[in-house]
This record gives sequence, C-alpha cells and structure tokens, in this order.
Amino acid sequence: MRVAGALAGATLLATTACGADAGTGAATGDTPQVVAAFYPLQWITEQVGGSDVQVSSLTTPGVEPHDMELGAHQMAQLEDAALTVYIKGVQPAVDEAVAPDTAFDAATAVRTIPAGGHDEHEHEEGEEAHDHEVSYDPHLWLDPSRFAAVATELGERLAAADPAHAQAFKDRAAKTAASLTALDEEFSKGLATCSTRTMVTAHEAFGYLADRYKLEQVGITLDPESEPSPARLAEVAELAKREKVTTIFTEALVSPKVAEVLAGEVGAKTAVLDPLESAPSGNYASAMRDNLRTLQTALGCTT
Repeated sequence: MRVAGALAGATLLATTACGADAGTGAATGDTPQVVAAFYPLQWITEQVGGSDVQVSSLTTPGVEPHDMELGAHQMAQLEDAALTVYIKGVQPAVDEAVAPDTAFDAATAVRTIPAGGHDEHEHEEGEEAHDHEVSYDPHLWLDPSRFAAVATELGERLAAADPAHAQAFKDRAAKTAASLTALDEEFSKGLATCSTRTMVTAHEAFGYLADRYKLEQVGITLDPESEPSPARLAEVAELAKREKVTTIFTEALVSPKVAEVLAGEVGAKTAVLDPLESAPSGNYASAMRDNLRTLQTALGCTT
C-alpha cells in the first residue's frame, strides 16, 4: 500500500507550589515533601495538598515521562518524600525505586482498562499491583471521573501522612473531585452527539477517554517509543477511509511525521490532542477543555 511505502521513508510531596521549579523544590521548615512522578499527578497533588505540602515532580517539563531516568537528584527526592504519587507501569525506574510505605499508586484508586482495550480491568479499587509488569492502560488521568476518585483517595493518603492537616486535605480533595466531576459532565455533554465516534491517535493514550465517552480509539502505535509496522499502517489507513475520518491526531512530544503522512494518504488533516504527559501551556483543566474542543471539531459533534 502506498502509505506503507511512504512511511517507511519517513517517532511524589516536593514542587512548583510556592514557585519551586519542577524537579527541584526542597522543603522549607517542617512542610512535608510530596513527590509526583509526572505532570498530571503533580497537578492533582498541588490541588489537594495546597499550602500544607511542598510538591515536586520527578519529570522535567517537556520530557516524555517514559524517557525519564532517575539521577542522584531524583533519588534524593524519593528518599526525602513523605509521600510519592505515581502510576505503576509508566516509569519502571520509579516503580523500582519507590518505598511501598510512602507511595501511592494512583491506579489502585480506580477501575483500570487493558492497554488498548475497554471494559475489562486489572485490579479493583483499593487493590495494590504487585507484579513489576502491568498490562493495564496507565493514562487514567484522561478520564476526569476516574481522576476525581484519585483526588479523593489522595486526600486520605495525605491526611494519614500529616494528621495535623487532615481535614484541610480532605476538604481540598472534595473540592478537586467536584471540579473534575464538573469537567466530566462537560465532556459527556460535548461528545454526546457526533457525526463519527472514531478517533485515530498517534499512540494509544486515550483509552480511558474513549471508554468513558463511548468513542473508538485507533492508535497508530501502542506507545510513543514504538514504530508502526507496514501492516499496521495499512490497517489504520483502511479503517480511516472506511470510517471517513477527517482528522489524524498528533501529540506535542511525539514526532508528527507518521501521522502527517497517514493523513495525506487518507485525505485527512492533523490536529494536536494532548495526552497531558507533560505540563501544557495552561494547566490540566484548561488543556483538557482544549482537547474537548479539538475533539468536537474533528468528530463533528453538536451540543
């Protein structure tokens, strides 16, 4: 197929709250340090922790979380943390380095789905994953309703780590969960009626969003480090033509070349759909609303 030939030639408590740079953020006084593994976990920890914690991120802005390596500074962050917030399976080095007694795996707060799949789950709420290898999709923050559950559980974890501020943590967790529930309602309404429900993405990061809002995700690759095979490219191109897909979605931290060539092959355009693995120009909520508007335009949705 022509697209195959063309493409073959063409891939967790220390932070920014109080103005510290991501990846830095030494604590002051007795303020607990919380370490977040990467951006969306940093954002939610800042919302729930407020001024009662100092939050830092292990992953520097602009760096793909899967590419992050633990250096001496990051190891020191983990050793000093009152709590580390991470998602098992995103960053194997972090999985190995976290201390179980002071770590919160956000995936244990929600019902997960398989990588590239729907409806099934690897572990239920409250269960801890014990194997180093995980098969579930880790991008749970792209479903605001699941992220609301993470906020609630994070409030409980912070309250246990710092009982003196327990009620403040729980109050902020409730406020954060409410705002995420409202965002979920915006997505449900905004994506209720669309001319197509198929979205072709650079990699399969949007399974939770698709699962929540009854969309079909078709990823060119499973993860951003993979190169698609000619057979996969031919399969996606055929599906895109059959479903009359008008937009191929690219990502800020992944080369758009493959998606651009595929779009040219099937007569579609490209648009950026942000998986929010790194800090956006605004914040989590504003970037998610940007994603909603992008999806509404690309999928022909009416409200």
